[in-house]
Amino acid sequence: MSNISHVWSHIQASLFPFLEEELSPLTSRQKKLSAILELIRIEEFLPARWWHLGRPRKDRVALAKSFVAKMVYNCLTTRELIDLLDATPNLRRICGWERVSQIPSESTFSRSFDEFSARGLPARAHEALIRDYEGDRLVGHISRDATDISSREKAAAKAKNKVRYRRKRGRPRQGDERPAREPARLERQASMSLDEMLDDLPGFCDWGTKKKNGKTCHWKGYKLHVDWADGEIPVSAVLTSASTNDSQAAIPLAAMSAERVVNLYDLMDAAYDAKEIKAFSESLGHIHIIDHNQRRGEKREMSPAQKRRYDERSTAERGFSLLKESFGGRNVRVREHRKVMTHLMFGLLALAAERLLNLLL
Repeated sequence: MSNISHVWSHIQASLFPFLEEELSPLTSRQKKLSAILELIRIEEFLPARWWHLGRPRKDRVALAKSFVAKMVYNCLTTRELIDLLDATPNLRRICGWERVSQIPSESTFSRSFDEFSARGLPARAHEALIRDYEGDRLVGHISRDATDISSREKAAAKAKNKVRYRRKRGRPRQGDERPAREPARLERQASMSLDEMLDDLPGFCDWGTKKKNGKTCHWKGYKLHVDWADGEIPVSAVLTSASTNDSQAAIPLAAMSAERVVNLYDLMDAAYDAKEIKAFSESLGHIHIIDHNQRRGEKREMSPAQKRRYDERSTAERGFSLLKESFGGRNVRVREHRKVMTHLMFGLLALAAERLLNLLL
């Protein structure tokens, strides 16, 4: 927390006075964007500006800052962002362009976005941000949950069900051997590395189903799984197919978060009630509080102390609401898993920086 206090002191004492001297009076949103860009320092994750042959590329630093601005301003499309840059000199200069003629075309924005997706730019910047400003403090609760992400692309064809071996009832005959049961994904994850677990998760666009306020809802696209620290700070995120059960991404998320922060409690709803998830949480030295899933028999109630802790899980609901309503979570206009994840990570990066600064305000 001392690191972010130092950055905020620099922003207040140096950055804002400099910008107000060089630019017109800043609006509150322009100040917020300037503070977010100063905190995340996204230019440090881009290669040096050097070309050997051909025409020079448009400034990737300005383009990267513009994609962060797109999330802060919650622009629906890239065209809307370009129009905003054209009409707002302060915003244009904050991003890095002095004149309107310097703003690139939509196709250049699209090519640079594809380049940032290939490099995993926002994900790398987000990981560094969390390590720098959350890694030195003890996080009380990690609230783990998932949300629907609608996408404008064709859903993948549904895979045909494998022919399963149906064993006969009763004991097998002498000398007969039953085929071994294929281990479930949660069982396989126990012996996998983090990269192997992430590669094993499905990442294609398909149809998802969930119950919301007693009604069954369907959507086409993906599912975003996020670990939220206290204060609606996203610590780690995984994007899977919409049909993926929430529990399948729990162990990879926990492994990612454990590398970035130290926390005490893991809070999860009934979808995560599995012995493998509980065992992995305990192996990290965490205390898991998971709502009981009433598969059979009576539902087990939490103790009053556990219920009080479990109420902190509303952090995830508020975090997803902020992402969707204010940081581009509903404005997915790209296709394919890699690009959709990049779009969402730009939003989570801006959201994380905004919430970290909010702790000081």
